[in-house]
Amino acid sequence: MPLHESEAIILHSYPLGEADRLISFLSRTMGRVRGVAAGARRPKSRFGSTLELMSHVRIWFFERETRDLTRINQCELIESFVDAFKDYDASVALTLMAEVTEAVLPDREPSDPAFRLLLLSAQSIKRRREVALPLAYFALWTVRLAGWLGSLEQCTRCGRELASVPAYASPAVSGIFCVNCRGVGMKVISPVALAAARNMLAERLDAVKPDAFAKSALGELRNYFLDLIEQQTERKLISREMLEIDS
Repeated sequence: MPLHESEAIILHSYPLGEADRLISFLSRTMGRVRGVAAGARRPKSRFGSTLELMSHVRIWFFERETRDLTRINQCELIESFVDAFKDYDASVALTLMAEVTEAVLPDREPSDPAFRLLLLSAQSIKRRREVALPLAYFALWTVRLAGWLGSLEQCTRCGRELASVPAYASPAVSGIFCVNCRGVGMKVISPVALAAARNMLAERLDAVKPDAFAKSALGELRNYFLDLIEQQTERKLISREMLEIDS
């Protein structure tokens, strides 16, 4: 049973039996992995608080032959997000980002960009206690990294430039469209929202000022990209229903 050591982010933790926990975590070197932390529910567990949701940890785990689940041997806390979970909006946003990561990333496929995106977005929420920008940025870049993002510059059908006119989109149809090419039931994406998306693709999140974009524009982007994620993964994002962010 080979021993692996990796940076990781805890995505979910479930009770297992009387004393154990089933842990889903995003390993920086191995991708999304599930494992069992034996005795983690006991009062004096050696894992302490390292297995809390979104904890950034260094983790040691064994591969077990013929089994999908690894055996988690040890965790060392690098950064905790427990304090951020005391704020309702922050807790919902962090939970949603963990849920999106589980839905989008396949098992055992390393993605350092996805790891860095999740960590950077969580750290922004923890530091700023503001969630509209980090959540829109995270949703946009998740779609980009998954290969689901078309051009934000021009109509997918006719090529018309969309710099200063509204665009139209549906998560069921790839791309965005001008008013003349839009399909039935497509929702509008304002020029302000499109401009915000283009800027976010060109900047690191920690370099963007919290008030750089209108909340209404961030709400448009968040809703569209979360709709797209749900469509592509064929999975309803449960924690999304708890959002109370002004759009």
